[in-house]
Amino acid sequence: MRVLVVEDDTDLNRQLVTALKEAGYTVDSATDGEEGHFLGDTEPYDVVVLDIGLPQLDGISVLEQWRRAGRTMPVLILTARDRWSDKVAGIDAGADDYVAKPFHIEEVLARVRALVRRAAGHASNEIECGSVRLDSRAGRVTVDGNPVKLTSHEFKVLEYLMHHRDRVVSRTELVEHLYDQDFDRDSNTIEVFVGRLRKKVAPDLIETVRGLGYRIVEPAKNAD
Repeated sequence: MRVLVVEDDTDLNRQLVTALKEAGYTVDSATDGEEGHFLGDTEPYDVVVLDIGLPQLDGISVLEQWRRAGRTMPVLILTARDRWSDKVAGIDAGADDYVAKPFHIEEVLARVRALVRRAAGHASNEIECGSVRLDSRAGRVTVDGNPVKLTSHEFKVLEYLMHHRDRVVSRTELVEHLYDQDFDRDSNTIEVFVGRLRKKVAPDLIETVRGLGYRIVEPAKNAD
């Protein structure tokens, strides 16, 4: 999952980026409203962590412009604890949730996970498909209860496909959501990760839809 952090406090920005990367997310960051707006308007993010008090363009204005332009990614706003009006303004502008400063980084991570789940229509950190179970919080995959060791990129590919298992996901979409803006995006690497997942997890779990991309295949249920 790909996250954008827009926070002008450089220390807090760095802490958030580090924690999110350690949690397995691909992260881009900005320290002012104009850069943050540009990134959110041109790159596909699964979640945005957006501070309200930004230089050049404030967070409320950034969010309002995204929503007017049809950008629907979940947005978690960061507000001052004693400014209840900021919380109201953020929600009215289209924010999906908020965290008041000062906060524990773990709370931000938990709320980001919840927004990703909600956007994908899942109520739990665990996603199941037949005998395959993926725990997005623990970063763990099991098959028939047995743990499967995956690289971080293999896990990210599987997680994204399972979160969007009701549709075909193109190679380009996977690349855009797995790598940050500065990465040399080569869609051929996705084929390598999918091939490894078929060997490690289940050979029939991921279907290649020729010319379109990949899709998670629900196992057929045995007839009574």
